[in-house]
Amino acid sequence: MSVVVATDGTETAGVAVRWAAAEARRRRASLRIVYAYDSDWLESRFDIGAEHLDVAESLARGVVADARDRARDVVPDLHIETDIRPGPAVPRLLEAADGAELLVLGSRGRGGFAGMLLGSVSQRMAMHAPCPVAVVRAGPDGHGAPGDGAVVAGVDDSPAADQVLPTAFAAAADRDTTLLVVRAYLADDQDAGERLETRLAPYRARYPQVHVATVLTREGAAAALVEATRHAALTVVGSHGHGSLAAALLGSTVLQLLHHADCPVLVVRR
Repeated sequence: MSVVVATDGTETAGVAVRWAAAEARRRRASLRIVYAYDSDWLESRFDIGAEHLDVAESLARGVVADARDRARDVVPDLHIETDIRPGPAVPRLLEAADGAELLVLGSRGRGGFAGMLLGSVSQRMAMHAPCPVAVVRAGPDGHGAPGDGAVVAGVDDSPAADQVLPTAFAAAADRDTTLLVVRAYLADDQDAGERLETRLAPYRARYPQVHVATVLTREGAAAALVEATRHAALTVVGSHGHGSLAAALLGSTVLQLLHHADCPVLVVRR
């Protein structure tokens, strides 16, 4: 199995590549760096004609070579493959993600507006990718989260929790850190805490080394999770069903988290 990371030569993508390399080491997986480039964009960006696509290919090779060097800086002995795919980013990345253990993307790509915290490609891949997706945000200094801090899991009573909890416990165990489980509930739901503890029990038994803290909150789930990301290493959430709108497909909480989290967000799938 492999961890796939998308690159486009931006600093945001570079942060994602470094994070993906560390994650591949944790998972004992190989890393595949994918660059999907639109030749029309390259022609307009670099003022080259269609007859000079060899220039575009050379630029693409430079992008993936730089990404490979960044990954090697993090994990020198990591097995790395590079994959250059001409064409629009979303369909090419969907192809590359088929059969992957994890797809990693930066929060913004080329051409994004400063106020748009989540790039359209990252959002669409989080919606439609056939595997779990991690969206990694660069900090104000251009670097990503340092990797320490707790792992945060956002759960509710939906079946998605059955994927979130094993992933989150494993991530906390791999990082030798605390797991913080966040559960929002309605004021009249007096049994929310008991149901949460029942759900956690088998994972506590399976991962006795992981210290687990829980947060039960009556504020909105999105606000509670965003706050929990301030000093976290990773936040794990689940996608909900399928629909024509992003909020319906991912769930409005997950979508808000992808836009505003201060740490990498891992979206797992049923």
